[in-house]
Amino acid sequence: MSAHLIDGKAIAAEIDARAGEVGAELAKALGRPPCLAVVLVGDDPASDVYVRNKVRRTEAAGLTSIEMRKPADVSEVEVIEIVEGLNRDDSVDGILVQMPLPGHIDTNRVIGRIDPDKDVDGLTEVSAGRLVLSKPGLRPCTPAGCVLLAERALGDLSGKSVVVVGRSILVGKPAALLFLEKNATVTIAHSRTADLPALCRTADILVPAVGRPQMIRGDWVKPGACVLDVGINRIDAPERGEGKARLVGDAAFDEIVGHAGWITPVPGGIGPMTIAMLLRNTVIAAGLRSNQPLPDGF
Repeated sequence: MSAHLIDGKAIAAEIDARAGEVGAELAKALGRPPCLAVVLVGDDPASDVYVRNKVRRTEAAGLTSIEMRKPADVSEVEVIEIVEGLNRDDSVDGILVQMPLPGHIDTNRVIGRIDPDKDVDGLTEVSAGRLVLSKPGLRPCTPAGCVLLAERALGDLSGKSVVVVGRSILVGKPAALLFLEKNATVTIAHSRTADLPALCRTADILVPAVGRPQMIRGDWVKPGACVLDVGINRIDAPERGEGKARLVGDAAFDEIVGHAGWITPVPGGIGPMTIAMLLRNTVIAAGLRSNQPLPDGF
């Protein structure tokens, strides 16, 4: 058996296009396209590339993008003032504060000031509460992308056994809740889990999200399982020359691809989906804030 590759890049392009179509319909009622505001503090190269990709894809979909860039030494008070100003701006539908923030800024305090109805990253306490209670709201982008890819691969997820490796508030916990909403049976594994390899082998859907390069080995994966690799790690690649690196996931792709049923590559799997779900959330936020109906299934 050789696993089917789940092409996150192609599926993300479909979602981008659909977000653009729905956004164009909303624009007729709003008098403007849905708008995403991104706040970037400092000069972290990875964050800069990520923000540029978000802006590029937002604008390519016909949505509006606003960038708020501040130097690394900006005060926490000023960042909060920026967020609160965006909260008050009726022309802004979604607010994203790019992580990580500099060490002198309390990330939780900044995130806590985002209007939950504009929280397109789904990170505020209110957004988390809506998810736990299965109430309408904006869902975290990466976990939502994982669930969508699983549905594309497997169809109905009812009764599927899901093992999420990692319990972060960014991916692990919300991913578990989103799979539960699809009537899957979910286990969250972590550093204290007894016999992690044996637990992983029970999974129809395995979601590694720990940030440890190639931690999930080939013999940890049940034949035919769907592996959704959230990890993205840079490791040395001597074969590419001195000082060169390559990207790998949390799963040992070369060991797993021979017997899994489906697997996401790194890069090109979950990563593109995160931005696609961000665009989708921006359009959803615009519709909810303006009481405009959204198409079924969007």
